Amino acid sequence: MKPKLLERGSARREAFEVKENSYPNFLKIWHYHPELELVVIKKSTGNLFVGDSIQKFQPGDVVLLGENLPHMWLNDEEYFQGRSGLLAEGYSIHFREDFLGLSFLELGSTEHFLTLFRNARRGIRFNELSFQIAERIKELINEKESFNKLVKWLNILHLLAKHQNISLLTNDGYQHSAILEGADKTHEFIFKNFNKSIRLADVAKIQGMNESAFSRYFKRIHRKTFSRYLIELRVGYACKLLVEKKSSVSAICYESGFNNLSNFNKQFKKIMNMNPTEYVQMHQ
Repeated sequence: MKPKLLERGSARREAFEVKENSYPNFLKIWHYHPELELVVIKKSTGNLFVGDSIQKFQPGDVVLLGENLPHMWLNDEEYFQGRSGLLAEGYSIHFREDFLGLSFLELGSTEHFLTLFRNARRGIRFNELSFQIAERIKELINEKESFNKLVKWLNILHLLAKHQNISLLTNDGYQHSAILEGADKTHEFIFKNFNKSIRLADVAKIQGMNESAFSRYFKRIHRKTFSRYLIELRVGYACKLLVEKKSSVSAICYESGFNNLSNFNKQFKKIMNMNPTEYVQMHQ
């Protein structure tokens, strides 16, 4: 299923675009756009499809989606029944990474914004926010003075960028080309060669370590073994190809770096809790 590009002309003219949405259900389209999107759910439940991930959403959820990251907010079935009386309500803010110019992100005082935007390429769920973001966005909507509006928006971004309790929604492999930007030499090598035969010794050599030292270092940084990380990278990339339906499941197995279909199905189910065929059906 190829995602649809949604154009937003107003987002090009303004630093950001903020809306309060209230519909019988959210837009049922698998889509992407060059703007980042901050979403706060006020009412309704359903499934958020983002990249290679499927997440439940409910009131109070706060999610930041990166530029060109495919997604769809699919409400539960009862929201599509004609006379249910249910409403899907939330706030959305669309903006470009460079809405204040690229030099703004190069300042030492705003480098945490750059980290926020890079993480958003995989989708971010903010857990247990300590500030009332819905109220702050409501103030943003009601603010009439342009400069004050911008200051309020920067303050919201600042608080989000400083928030530590987050979950990244997609696997590394889904957005590996975007992750390459700013990666160190070790990760650049992994991202460029994950679907080929990679030995631990090759990666350790780039880092200037022996295999055992690198293995311990990698596990401390990523909280998982190198082999597990590599498998997740391959599965994430496979998810992207499966959704786009560019090849058959068997072809995608080898294109993603797996040596046989049986192991591919086994590892895919272990990580995604479903087999590749079920995953494709979920995205139809």
